[in-house]
Amino acid sequence: MTDVAELWSYLSATPLIWLTTTTLAYLVADGLARRLGNPPWANPVLLSVLLIAPVLWLTNTDYPTYFEGAQFIHFLLGPATVALALPLWENRETIRTSVAPIVLALIAGSLVAAGSAILLARAFSLPMEVLLSLAPKSTTAPVALGISEAIGGLPALTAVLVILTGIIGAVTVTPVMNLLRITDWRARGFAVGVAAHGIGTARAFQVNPVAGAYAGIAMALNALLTSLIVPVLVRWLV
Repeated sequence: MTDVAELWSYLSATPLIWLTTTTLAYLVADGLARRLGNPPWANPVLLSVLLIAPVLWLTNTDYPTYFEGAQFIHFLLGPATVALALPLWENRETIRTSVAPIVLALIAGSLVAAGSAILLARAFSLPMEVLLSLAPKSTTAPVALGISEAIGGLPALTAVLVILTGIIGAVTVTPVMNLLRITDWRARGFAVGVAAHGIGTARAFQVNPVAGAYAGIAMALNALLTSLIVPVLVRWLV
């Protein structure tokens, strides 16, 4: 038993163990979601969190230690953000012919997502750092972290809130859209892209390719607009 404990102590201190754990957890979660038929509640990111959290708790591993090992995945968020230009370019003709509804939906969605978060945080008298961390929750993680740091929030807390927002959006988007009887795949995709960034976009692609394309467009445009309006909203509403 002592040898096993010593071996684990050695392995847990190396970056490879947590990178491997994260990768394997996602592969298992994605495989399980596919086997179940990709229902809304079986989101691979949510399942990955449920798999990794008990491991961190059982091994008494703190977040800095885990992040030290899994930071390569975090590094990949940078190239992924740059890649947001791809759906914009591939769908440039669609955007050109639908500029007015896209712009109106984008402005409404971005303002509501950030503004409602700030107002609710104020209503519940949350600490200022929490409020500032919450404001950019509906945009993609690399952009949200940059906004949070720039306005005085806590990037680590913002990362958690961004993931929770994406998971909730991905799980609820299909039932909510069905309940509201919204059948236009463009509208469904754009809505989830604005509200639930990359995780919601991944779900949209699972449901319908048109919805996925519009979700990608919305996610990219929302990242740009949110970075501009959140500092203004914070000054105005706070």
